[in-house]
Amino acid sequence: MPYEDHGALISPANVRIGVVILTMGDRPAELTALLDSVEAQSGPTMRTVVVGNGTRLGRLPAGVEGLELPENRGISGGRNAALAVLRDHGDIDVVMYLDDDGLLPRSDTADTIRRLFAHSSDLGIVSFRIADETGYTQRRHVPRLRTGQPLRASEVTTFLGGGNAIRMAVVDDIGTWPESFFYAHEETDVAWRALDAGWRIEYRPELVLQHPRTSPTRHAVYFRMVARNRVWLARRHLPAALIPIYLATWTVITVVRRPPLAGLRAWGSGFIEGCTTSCGNRRPMRWSTVWRMARLGRPPLI
Repeated sequence: MPYEDHGALISPANVRIGVVILTMGDRPAELTALLDSVEAQSGPTMRTVVVGNGTRLGRLPAGVEGLELPENRGISGGRNAALAVLRDHGDIDVVMYLDDDGLLPRSDTADTIRRLFAHSSDLGIVSFRIADETGYTQRRHVPRLRTGQPLRASEVTTFLGGGNAIRMAVVDDIGTWPESFFYAHEETDVAWRALDAGWRIEYRPELVLQHPRTSPTRHAVYFRMVARNRVWLARRHLPAALIPIYLATWTVITVVRRPPLAGLRAWGSGFIEGCTTSCGNRRPMRWSTVWRMARLGRPPLI
């Protein structure tokens, strides 16, 4: 749970940051650029772990730790493996997760993270703003329903998986990434658990991850994973009365978006898989958390 004594804050300079980057070995130039931007950050040195998710790693810069996994364990599995490396040393307060094809265009990003977490003891997660090389932010990269003002900071109910920072105390409190999800909605699973434990999540547009403009459907497993994991989310975390409403809402949204026929078939297959396979431990959120999310503008119905 968040610290009870909100006055017991530390100096930003004492906030120790670890950086986790996953790669499948197919973006060597982008990974090098990202690592250079991490190295260029002002302030104390950060511990950086690069995970080869089912791939061998090439030469890494001095001081960067490499971890090669024999198979691709997905986003959650790769991040959990890196977390285990960081936690072995027990000297990390905040973990920054970055996509391997992004980079940090500002050298004060780490210092801003230190300041945010040092000055607010109940702040659990910070979501970056993802922008392309022109500074444009896609609507899907604003983690709230009102997406028209990507430069406005706010408290939110979820965060962006490609660029974020999470207090290690949150991991101690709620557990690690949901490894069975593999890909899609893993950040929402973490966010809902964190909110139910009393932590705050903020979207901070001054924290920029430069990332090429892309579509999520570029991943072959997108439609199936999105459908399956959304059902698992509902079954794991929502009060029973909200599960059919949440799933019906997203079924309508999916149809309205008119995915290609092959995508719709994959979505249907994933939906059935989510209903018929184990979702893991069910721990429904409190109704007070539902109300809190509603007050923040996004009840867990959409």
